[in-house]
Amino acid sequence: RQARSAGMSEQKSHYEREVYSAEQIAARVGTLADEIVAAYKDSNISYDNELVLVGILKGAFMFLADISRELTARGLWNRVEVMALATYGDSTTTTGAVRILMDMKRPIEGKQVLIVEDIIDSGYTLHYLRELLLVRKPASLKISTFISKINCRKIEVPVDFYGFEYSGVEWLGGYGLDYAEHFRTLPAVMALAPWVYTKH
Repeated sequence: RQARSAGMSEQKSHYEREVYSAEQIAARVGTLADEIVAAYKDSNISYDNELVLVGILKGAFMFLADISRELTARGLWNRVEVMALATYGDSTTTTGAVRILMDMKRPIEGKQVLIVEDIIDSGYTLHYLRELLLVRKPASLKISTFISKINCRKIEVPVDFYGFEYSGVEWLGGYGLDYAEHFRTLPAVMALAPWVYTKH
């Protein structure tokens, strides 16, 4: 027990503070699902015409799982596709160059499509992805993000749904958000201590 407590104490030193608790996240995902259902109420979503959720890995995996279940619980038919894109790697800055690491498996032409992202900061990734998917001729294309980091934009993208708007500039970890593949599985969102992402 002493060793475990010491380990937890050491782990907490990676964080400056809790930004969103697990309870806050669960509540907001539920109300966000209500907003999405209301937005698609006249879109003829059905068993044969599901809303296509395009989750962006790895960061959106928790948000994607939760929002898809909340939408299903509210009677909005949906199916999940995933893509993986790369911009940051192990760095905290981006040049705007985006690479596709994994593409979705099924076409989206004529479908109602909702991008599901973990966080929008610079906007480069979502701008690139939006332009890419529009070429594939969906019936509609909207963007949802768990966090919109409003003071970090380098390029504007239309955000239709967001869980939280965040005005800080700290690096965030938890609920799918990572730094160099760490912190993704935390149930809450934490502001990371600066030494974590400035030590390299």
